[in-house]
This record gives sequence, C-alpha cells and structure tokens, in this order.
Amino acid sequence: MSAIIAIYRRELLSYFSTPLAAVFVVIFLVMLSAFTFYLGNFFETGQADLQAFFLFHPWMYLLLVPALAMRLWAEERKSGGMELLLTLPVTVGQAVLGKFLAAWTLVGLTLLLSFPMWVTVSWLGDPDHGVIIASYFGSWLLAGTFLAIGSAMSATTSSQVMAFIFSLAVCLVFLLAGYPIVLSAMQSVFSQPLVDAIASMSFFTHFSSITRGILDLRDVAFFLINGAAWLMATVLIINLKRAG
Repeated sequence: MSAIIAIYRRELLSYFSTPLAAVFVVIFLVMLSAFTFYLGNFFETGQADLQAFFLFHPWMYLLLVPALAMRLWAEERKSGGMELLLTLPVTVGQAVLGKFLAAWTLVGLTLLLSFPMWVTVSWLGDPDHGVIIASYFGSWLLAGTFLAIGSAMSATTSSQVMAFIFSLAVCLVFLLAGYPIVLSAMQSVFSQPLVDAIASMSFFTHFSSITRGILDLRDVAFFLINGAAWLMATVLIINLKRAG
C-alpha cells in the first residue's frame, strides 16, 4: 500500500508542477459550460435539473481523458522512466494503480470545481439533489473507465499521439454502441438479442441510467469491472513488453 501511495503522490504532484492540471481543468470547465448553455439550452428548457450539463460529459471525456491518459506510460517508455520506475521496490500492478488513481483524482477535482452549475440550478429552482449526486458519481465512474482504457493503450506504445488515437477509438466504440441511432442501424443487420447484448456493453447506456437517478448496482459494477479489467490489461501489456 505504501508503494501505491508513493507513486500516487509522485504522479499527482507532477500534474500540478506543470501547467497540465490547470490546462485540463480550464478546458474541461470552459468547454462544458459553453456546451451546456449554448448547445444544451440550459435556460430555455425551463427545468431545474442538470440533464443538459451531464449530457455532454461523455463527449468531453472522449476528447480530454485520452489526452490525459496518453502520458501515463507512453512518456515513461519514451524517456526510459519506465525501466527506472520498475527497478524500485514496487510491482507493476502497484505502479499501474498508483498512476491511475492520481489521474482519476485530477478528474474528480475537476468535477468538484463544476459545483457553480449545481449552485446555479439550485438558485433557479428546486432540483432533485439525489439525482445530481448520482450523476456526479456516475460521471466520475465513467471517467475512471475511460482512464483505464487510456492507461492500457498508453502501455502499448511509446508515442503519445498514437496512445491518444488508440484510446479515443476504443472509447468511441464503447460509447456509440448504446446510442439509439446506432442501435437502430444494427437492428436491420443483427438479431435483437445480439443488439441488446451490444447495448448492454455501452458506456452511454449505463451512464444514462445513472443520470436519471437510478443508481443501480449493476451499472456501478459495470464501470468498476470494466475499469479493473483494463487496468489488468495494462499490467499484462507492460509485463509482455518487459519480457520482449
């Protein structure tokens, strides 16, 4: 546990010792606010909720989380820092978990800084705060799954650009699999049980369920299991690279 905490602190401090954390936070909050007010018609809906706000979270994560995750291992491989890191008394699993938790914490802090949106909707009306809390939790779980995918993709290459492209592509597939327009197109090709199975693997399907205030343990387990699986894949990839 002490090794994980040491790596976690090292990584988290590295974010704030460079402009990376500030750039990530500012871009996320500014773009999300712009999308919410201008594309989501926040005021025009006349409803005291944050549905328009959370609607854009998956798309923001799709663009920004791979950019955050691409440096997790690609940069270490390119600079030779991976070899140095793994000579320390830590296991690959501890290193993967420590780096992941640091990045996930940064995303969590960014979400907390979006609290003015919550204050605004509370001032304008009487929202269901339980739904908002569940939506924030679901958003954080979604970001963690995207980060875990990005971690695995980053471990496959020493190029941050390629890691970004790989992460974006994989996350996009899992996200679009649950969109109604995609499901409608698949229904004309595949059987309904297969379409339902594909939809059940979609991040969008489970995230949408949570943002409606339905905090089903199956949705929470879906994100946790997916995140754990991709982190285990990261460990496997790193071990294979070291053996090769």
